[in-house]
Amino acid sequence: MSFLNKLFGEGVTTNPISKVNWIPLESISQLDEIVTLSNEKAVLIFKHSTRCSVSRMVLKQFENEFKLEESITPYFLDLLEHRDVSNEIASRFEVQHQSPQIVVIQAGKVVYSASHENIDAGRLKMFS
Repeated sequence: MSFLNKLFGEGVTTNPISKVNWIPLESISQLDEIVTLSNEKAVLIFKHSTRCSVSRMVLKQFENEFKLEESITPYFLDLLEHRDVSNEIASRFEVQHQSPQIVVIQAGKVVYSASHENIDAGRLKMFS
């Protein structure tokens, strides 16, 4: 399965190219790296379900609006492939699991989270 199929879901006939330079979040050990990095600048985690059309739509809209890569490091989690990581995010950062969902971490703590239609890249300007 190609990365784009994993990102946008199987059966997508177009070949969309993301404007966001996502870092794949694939292991629980990366959460320690995220906490460390969050002491220097904000870290964004986008939790996406590749089987959900709402998640796919929100992801596309978010990618079209996101322009803060200098001030926020963006991580992408395919939660169907890495459910253990999603569960650890919920436990470690004390956020209820949602999909789609964004979680922003600064100084090792969640400072912002949103899900579904409340995901808005414009709201992330407060972290720049």
